[in-house]
Amino acid sequence: MLLSHSYYYLCAHKKLIMQRVSVFIDGFNFYYSLRRARKNDPDFQKFYWLDFVKFFEHFLLPGQTLEKVYYFTAPDRNPDRRIRQEALFRANELISGTRFEVVNGIYFDKPFTCRSCNSRFTVPEEKRTDVNICAYMMRDCALNDVDDLILVTADSDLITPIALIKRHYQNKKLRVFFPPTAFSRDINNLIKSYKKKVILLEKHKHRFNIAVMPDTVTKNGTSYTIPTKWKLPQPPAASTPDAT
Repeated sequence: MLLSHSYYYLCAHKKLIMQRVSVFIDGFNFYYSLRRARKNDPDFQKFYWLDFVKFFEHFLLPGQTLEKVYYFTAPDRNPDRRIRQEALFRANELISGTRFEVVNGIYFDKPFTCRSCNSRFTVPEEKRTDVNICAYMMRDCALNDVDDLILVTADSDLITPIALIKRHYQNKKLRVFFPPTAFSRDINNLIKSYKKKVILLEKHKHRFNIAVMPDTVTKNGTSYTIPTKWKLPQPPAASTPDAT
């Protein structure tokens, strides 16, 4: 059966109006939320080794396409943690190519004085993540590189870019996802004022499960393996009764 010209026109028209989606992940907020969730449900440890593009593709609405996932963080100063962090990022880059991008901030030594003993010491404090998230979101809106933004955070410091985008880029859609166990009353109330709802990722465990990467990710001769510390402990093998 021959298809009419109108059918081809509709298909081409739909392709032209696909809504471009980009995801902006507050990496510290996301990772430490998973760690808290793991305390109540050990299964959440599996989600440290997540294919981020695949995961967020399952939240796309009809007529949308996922253009980019940005992960905002800072290189960990602890060598072991940094190795695990890098394995996760490189595995995602191997699978998703330029659709996944890490945006790094820095750690800054912040001086503290103990109130009890007056001892002075420094504590590393992550810097630039909030500013980077804000800048990248506003940039993509200003350059018209995105139609729908997904912000993954429960950090109320990011209320300002949410409000600015809603006010000055009314043709853009913006959705906020709270990481598992994380919640911000301020952000939640702001989103409610727009007659929208925040997405609670802890209610989407099935989507996490289908986006867990295989233990070893291989492509074009390059491989990355899940850090041993992130693997779930194997259940003990069932004992076999001795033959009598």
